[in-house]
Parts: sequence; structure tokens; C-alpha cells
Amino acid sequence: MQICVITPSFNQRHFLEQTLKSVLGQQGDFQLRHLVMDGQSTDGTLDLLAANTDPRLEWTSEKDTGQSDALNRGLAKATGDVIGWLNSDDLYTPGSLAAVSAAFADPQVMWVVGRYQIIDPIGNVIRSSVVRYKQRSLNRYSYRKLLRENFIAQPSVFWRREFGQRVGLLDQSLHHAMDYDLWLRMGKLCDPLIFPKVLSQFRLHPQSKSGRLTRERFNEDYQVALRYLDGDPISRWAHFLNNEKIVWAYRVMSMVGK
Repeated sequence: MQICVITPSFNQRHFLEQTLKSVLGQQGDFQLRHLVMDGQSTDGTLDLLAANTDPRLEWTSEKDTGQSDALNRGLAKATGDVIGWLNSDDLYTPGSLAAVSAAFADPQVMWVVGRYQIIDPIGNVIRSSVVRYKQRSLNRYSYRKLLRENFIAQPSVFWRREFGQRVGLLDQSLHHAMDYDLWLRMGKLCDPLIFPKVLSQFRLHPQSKSGRLTRERFNEDYQVALRYLDGDPISRWAHFLNNEKIVWAYRVMSMVGK
């Protein structure tokens, strides 16, 4: 089995070195291809990539229109059996790809969603209460619940390449919720395998999109959900109220320095 990991990158050299190590350091009964799609970084990223001689790493640096465009370019180049998407500031945990490979040994499994941790810029685990909240929702997964709230951690998702081709590419018109839109399209076709292992560490820092938790982000989630609600007013209101709850929870955490 070959796992192909796609990493969109732009001026994240400070974190990218750790990201590369977390991918290329994976061991197990699988083949690995790591595609880094760089958007013409100017911070030394290209020197870092050029100095890495691991043949499993392939990279290009060309102008793109943003994260979704870079990912779609990577998906067009992807080969193998299973796809993973890891941003240039996030990490895979040790043994995660071996666990993913074992999960996809079942031919009925089309996509996998694992657990995750949130880390700060220097790698400390933070916001465990947020992770527990999302994990409780994930443990009770249903498509209707996913329509009401995005509780899936993007870097802990993997899917069969052929399944992804059926689902389609990322919507490049979306700035925040392109992953949520993808999960809803995948979930409409089949349920994921909910995997109990922590597969990734999601880094929260001021320069990241998620580090700037704005109402705009949650409004975009809501607008994406409306595409798939099929006239379900209860789920529409549930999603709206969940967004309000999360926005205020994050505001409180920011005020108390968490």
C-alpha cells in the first residue's frame, strides 16, 4: 500500500522542518510519497526543501491562488492508494501512518477519521477541553451530527484516492471551510471509520488561519452546511446555535489566556 501525503506550504519554514520529520520518520508496512506544494515561499523554505535528499519527498514551488489551489494541484499529482493532507505547521504522531495502513487493509473502508491533539507554537499540548468536546461528538458520529457541527480534525483524515476522485476536488471559492465541505461530500457517500488513535497534532499559532478564530470562519461553515441540509430546519438552527456556542467559548478562553 502506498500512502501519499500532500502538504501545501507558504512561508512556514520555521514549522515545516518539523512537519517533514514527522512524515518522513514514519515507519511501517507501506510505501510513502510526500508531496510539498509550495506557493513560492521567500523565507528559506526552498533551501530547506532542496537540502532534503529523501527520495520519498517531492516538491514544487509555483504561484498559486491559495491553500485549496495548492492542495488540488497536489491531488492531481497524487498516486497510490491512500491520501493524507497535512499542513506545513502540523505534525503526524509516531506510528500514525502504520495505523492508517492497517485500517485500510479492510477494502470496505473508504475514509478514516482519527483523534488529534492541539499544540502551541513550541509543541506543548493545549486546549484539551476543546479536543475532548470534539472527540465526544466524533464518537457519536452520524452524518446529521456532522451537518450540525464540524467536529472533524483535518490532519487526522485519510481517504482512498479512488474515493476522493469520486468526491471531487476542494472548492477553491472557500477560504476557511473547504475541508468541512469535503467531509460533507464524503459523508454523503458513506460513513468514515472512526479511528481511536491520535494521528496528528494540530498547531495553533497567531499566523495560522485557525489561530485567528473569527466569526467569518464559522459563518462560512454555516453557509457550507446549508448546501447539504436539504430543507432540514432543525439541523440548520442546531448548526447556527453550535456556532454561537463555539464562538463565545473561544472568546472566553482568549480572555482568560487559554
